[in-house]
Amino acid sequence: MGWKKCNKKVSELARIIAACMASFIIASCAISYRFNGASIDYTKTKTIQIDQFPIRSAYVWAPMQSIFNNRLTDIFAQQTKLQQVKRGGDLVISGEITGFDQFNKGVGSDGYSSQVQLKMTVNVRFTNNKNHKEDFERQFSATTEYDATQQLVNVQEELVTQMTKDITDQIFNATVANW
Repeated sequence: MGWKKCNKKVSELARIIAACMASFIIASCAISYRFNGASIDYTKTKTIQIDQFPIRSAYVWAPMQSIFNNRLTDIFAQQTKLQQVKRGGDLVISGEITGFDQFNKGVGSDGYSSQVQLKMTVNVRFTNNKNHKEDFERQFSATTEYDATQQLVNVQEELVTQMTKDITDQIFNATVANW
């Protein structure tokens, strides 16, 4: 009987030691995976300046500017720890909405358009004041389609919101995700 008690205590002690070693190993690992995709060195980069993006396209829908600007600032606020500043940011994002166009996409058997494609284009200037090798100026665009039987004014807000989400995700990935 003494042998069973001793084996039980050794077995219990071995489990405690194994659990301590496992927690030590897990705690000492410095894995920096982030599910939002951002790969920012917060010891060097602490602030971001996001300028307002004015509309510079021939076709204008006024609410598009505020929808885009709000979504762009929100994505960085929600997915990074960067403090947003008005001037002098470690990262600076500026630009303008340069295109908002619609095109006939498909033609029905009656010879009339059946699908309309809506395209939004944004020109972005990115400056990384901590590493100017990452600076760029680039255009980002997104497209969506709607049925030609619908009027644009009836679907415009939903489609612009959808394209804005796509473009701001592209900008986020190009600036701080470094994929």
